[in-house]
Amino acid sequence: MVHPLKSLSPVLLALPLVVVTVGCNPSGSSERTRTERWATTENTNVAIDWDKINEAYKLADGPEDFERRVNEIYEGSEVISISVADLDAKTQVVTGFFDKNANGAVDEPEKIFTIRRELSDDSNARYQTVGYGPYYGYHSPFFSIASGMLMGSMLSRAFSPTYVPMYQQPYTTPASRVGELRQTRSSYRAANPSQFQRSQSGRTYNRPSTTTRTTRGSRGFGGGGKFGVTTKGRAVRLDA
Repeated sequence: MVHPLKSLSPVLLALPLVVVTVGCNPSGSSERTRTERWATTENTNVAIDWDKINEAYKLADGPEDFERRVNEIYEGSEVISISVADLDAKTQVVTGFFDKNANGAVDEPEKIFTIRRELSDDSNARYQTVGYGPYYGYHSPFFSIASGMLMGSMLSRAFSPTYVPMYQQPYTTPASRVGELRQTRSSYRAANPSQFQRSQSGRTYNRPSTTTRTTRGSRGFGGGGKFGVTTKGRAVRLDA
């Protein structure tokens, strides 16, 4: 008499073992995979695409629109807060920072970058981006903007004949908005998975864009990008 098990195909006999192996895989959960995709420790030197940051400022319709754009560009786990301050009728300084103590203020060790915009006259202006902290040494060239160019209202309103500085009392991302920014960014990442790539270490997301390069010998995570350079010297002020 043939034993019942001997009549089964070797492939079928192997199936239970395959199922058990898959079931025991600790990373088999798709939900866990989605969670770990964005799991990073704080300040893990995540690269910033400066080309996109500079373009986001040019196209932003206001501080809240700019901070949303910045956090969609940034590939780390931290939320970048934004401060916008009009120093005088011609000069505006925008600061990106990690609000670690959630006090809604820009503390010097928290700064990531500043964008300084200056009006030359009623129809021309320029701005420059400078990196700080882990991005120290990056500075963009001076970007010229003029009335009539494609830009968001954050910049274009400065060319209005009735323009009055709006942020003499600085705008700063309120702590209550950080959760909303995090959720908005999570939704953006889920809808655009091809734009993000997990690194081999699982700690950073340094996906270089086709238009981004890093100056040789500089700190990679502060990469200069197509427009701008990273230097080992002191950051260059716009009014230097």
